[in-house]
Amino acid sequence: MVYLCRRESFQAAHRLFNPAWSDAENEEAFGVCANPNWHGHNFELIVTVKGQPLPETGCVIDLKRLSRIIRQEVIERLDHKNLNLDVDFLQGKIPSCEIIVIEIWKILAQALRPYANVQLHALKLIETKNNFVEYFGEPVVAQ
Repeated sequence: MVYLCRRESFQAAHRLFNPAWSDAENEEAFGVCANPNWHGHNFELIVTVKGQPLPETGCVIDLKRLSRIIRQEVIERLDHKNLNLDVDFLQGKIPSCEIIVIEIWKILAQALRPYANVQLHALKLIETKNNFVEYFGEPVVAQ
């Protein structure tokens, strides 16, 4: 099995808050990230796919094609957007990195289905130099 990674980036603003909570509860849970005037990040998304190289190309998937899929399906929908207000697949959700990466997985897993040789393996969403999440497609069960 060969693991192939592609890095893309986007800039976006968001606010972490639960509308069912008071301002004080939101500030307690999310700190400055609950600022009602939003805050922004320069996000990096690393997409890892896996598969066997095709004999006719020697590649798991053409990197230009993979980049085009990621950009069309995800990056163009997130870049320079307010994640709380502008992004259809995040409507009604708290746009934490954890939620964002799960929703991106759903989109990319579907977009890669036509490529029988390729399987989505992992996503890494980097929010800051110190904070990032990784997701491997496992179902998340709330406790």
